[in-house]
Amino acid sequence: MIKKQSITFPLIFELLIWLFYVTFYKYSYYLEYSGSPNVLKSNFPYPEFCLYAIISTLYVIPYYRIAVPKLIDRKRYGWLIMLTIVYFIVGSTISTIAVAWVFAKFTSGEITHRYFSFVASHFSIWWALILTDVLAFVCIALFRFSYENVQRRHQVEKDHLQLQLNMLKGQLQPHFLFNTLNSLYGMSLTGGKDTPRFILLLSQMMQYILYDCDKEEIDLFDEVEFLKDYFELEQKKFPDASITFNVADALPPIKIPPLLFLPLVENSFKHGRHKLENEAVVKANLYMKHQQLIFSVENDTLPVENAPNKKGGIGLANIKKRLELYYPKMNKLALTNKGNQFVAELTLKLK
Repeated sequence: MIKKQSITFPLIFELLIWLFYVTFYKYSYYLEYSGSPNVLKSNFPYPEFCLYAIISTLYVIPYYRIAVPKLIDRKRYGWLIMLTIVYFIVGSTISTIAVAWVFAKFTSGEITHRYFSFVASHFSIWWALILTDVLAFVCIALFRFSYENVQRRHQVEKDHLQLQLNMLKGQLQPHFLFNTLNSLYGMSLTGGKDTPRFILLLSQMMQYILYDCDKEEIDLFDEVEFLKDYFELEQKKFPDASITFNVADALPPIKIPPLLFLPLVENSFKHGRHKLENEAVVKANLYMKHQQLIFSVENDTLPVENAPNKKGGIGLANIKKRLELYYPKMNKLALTNKGNQFVAELTLKLK
């Protein structure tokens, strides 16, 4: 998209300059200079002058398309000034006379033939047109260069952004694998009857992590199904705790970055009191409100003496960085301690 825009927008600007300056202004200039008494008797008198204006101005294309970008890119500003002076004086004079000579050979109208014959046979420098040519086409050259330079910088920033996102996404996968292997180990020690279902859930989740999450964005529905499996898995590990995930019925068919909500969910289970007490709560909600997607998760917190140490912390740091990259100025992450409860609420303004 950026590449297409970088070509289209300067081209439109360039065509507008040619339309208004060359086909209108220079055409009118030649009409007036020809001294024809019939100029006001027609809406488009002597179209040969319009064609002459276009063809005699083609000499500027190599200047603003090739020479100017190269010299500016190499910072040869002195050479650029010298080239501009020489190119327009020499190029305009030669082009004006040469094209007029050709038109004098092939036009039969009295006014046009007389005008082109006069221009072709009298060497003169058209200073007024040279000055306007310089202003018009230097403007095109500088606009093209500055616009394309901005687009290149944006492309570099986008590539750097994508690299950061890939690194952050890759960081989540081993982090999740580490946590799920610990869960599998704990379940295997109990020898419970739900172990096969537990392993199946892990298999589905790992398939999602390893394959589906390679995409830059995924359907919100797929992310919801993954989180449902995650909550079912945790409920089987802690059957006496109140572990729920409520999803609103009317969610929009949007795409989001994969595993965006996972760090908040993992954090709630890592620090939840459900590990020590029955009937402790871990509750998550996903819903829409005022064109915003809201995901909240709350959990009863562990006593300070039983809380895990601060080692790691990959998950929350990861989500903060990803939000800055994916939703700049379009997100709000609120982390709140309410007595013995911890609440994380993520609000996303839909693009």
